Amino acid sequence: MTATTRLDLLKVGDTLPPLSLPAISRTTLALFAGGSGDHNRIHIDTDYARAAGMTDVFAHGMLSMAYLGRLLTQWVDQRRIRSFGVRFTGITHLGHVITCTGKVVALLEVDGEQRAKVEIQTANQYGDVKIVGDAIVAL
Repeated sequence: MTATTRLDLLKVGDTLPPLSLPAISRTTLALFAGGSGDHNRIHIDTDYARAAGMTDVFAHGMLSMAYLGRLLTQWVDQRRIRSFGVRFTGITHLGHVITCTGKVVALLEVDGEQRAKVEIQTANQYGDVKIVGDAIVAL
């Protein structure tokens, strides 16, 4: 499988250029909370997270989804995205280094428009998948 940017040459099995991000830090979480308006204490208050049975705060699921959105928009213009959905499969902890990847799994035609279905995911530096999803993009 190869990284493909020429959409006219796209084929099933092609991969998107991966997106690797810096380790999740408390600063990352604070900035995301401020930018998104999601100030859920489980993500920013260590005492609250521990009282809830966690060892520490952890990343917002929507932060990782935003990273996947960035993976897609670094590959195609955002106006080409027809749908984008995910399922959260694990917790992204402090110190995790997230890599987003994607693979073309189908080429479609819908109402005369050529589209690709792409499976996407995030995984940490240990290979643990944290989010899986898919997107439909116009070619």
